[in-house]
Amino acid sequence: RRDPGHIRSATIDFIRRHLGVKLFLSYLVVIMVGAAVLALATRLTVPEAFNRHMGLGSGPMMMGQGNGTGKGMMSDLFISFQASFNEALLLALLAAGIAALLVGLLLSRGVVAPVRVLTSASRNIADGHYEERVQSASPDELGQLAYSFNQMAEKLEQVEAMRRQLIGDVSHELRTPLTAIKGSMEGLLDGVLPATPETYRQIHQEADRLARLVDDLQELSRVEAGAYLLDIRPVAISTLVNTTLMRFLSQAKGKKIELLSDLQEGIPPVLADQDRITQVLTNLVGNALQYSPEGSQVIILASRHLDEIQVSVVDAGIGIPPEHIPHLFSRFYRVDKSRSRQAGGGSGIGLTIARHLVEAHGGHIWAESGGEGQGSKFTFSLKVAG
Repeated sequence: RRDPGHIRSATIDFIRRHLGVKLFLSYLVVIMVGAAVLALATRLTVPEAFNRHMGLGSGPMMMGQGNGTGKGMMSDLFISFQASFNEALLLALLAAGIAALLVGLLLSRGVVAPVRVLTSASRNIADGHYEERVQSASPDELGQLAYSFNQMAEKLEQVEAMRRQLIGDVSHELRTPLTAIKGSMEGLLDGVLPATPETYRQIHQEADRLARLVDDLQELSRVEAGAYLLDIRPVAISTLVNTTLMRFLSQAKGKKIELLSDLQEGIPPVLADQDRITQVLTNLVGNALQYSPEGSQVIILASRHLDEIQVSVVDAGIGIPPEHIPHLFSRFYRVDKSRSRQAGGGSGIGLTIARHLVEAHGGHIWAESGGEGQGSKFTFSLKVAG
């Protein structure tokens, strides 16, 4: 024989695990409460109603008025009436209960079926099938849940696609310098390449490229995860711009590019982490110098727009085709896929890092260009201090 406590525990566990059983029991409880209220109400109101309709006046004692045969007949009549009423009430309750149970089963099945579909779809997504979707045209809460579930699945599918693309991009970026280093070393071992300072310098340059790429990847990982602290305080725009100009002065002279600044008069300070925003400006100015021809200009502009300061880096370089502008701040994205890092193509990480840093300050960053050969303009915004 089974332990009654074990059976009770198993029953409670079964009820907890099945939504359909919970809904069914909730309907049953509603029916039972309604029946109890109906029975109590009739028990309290039937004597009064009987006296009133029989013309005996009101009050609980009227049924007992009269003597002899009249009293007995009235009492028998009331008892017969109450028995017939209770029988009709019982039959009505039974019919209503059966109908309510059937309707409750149908309704609970209609609720449980979409939940089961969601459960099955969630298991498929947990197994890595991110293309799973739930079809639901219902406008109620279950339909909204299905819509939210599909949104979540779509986001997960996008994240998975980005993860795969990131692995491929990182592998490609790492393979380029490693292949160059390996080829040079094999050439030295086979005696094909001369053991000259120039050969060792090329190997060192490739190793340096590899180290920079690893540093970029580490920085990208930190900014995307938000694993860094911002020392936000009022900073003068002129301080940020002058620091960046001094950093690139020699490089600009080497390429015969004029590096200028044009700051709005009386421009107020901004709320920023000086080192991080200098990093953003360094990236933007470095790209501008990289893609600008000799004899051109690179200008840093700053002006106030309502409660924010917009800082722009403008160049007269190769420009950007319109279809590429929305993707510029995606990691590893290059306008010219054939352009190598050594030729100035970059890894496609710097702008992604800049976007995360600017957004961490509560600002925005965007790019503008008239097309190929029309130059480019990169702008980011920061909040005015105070």
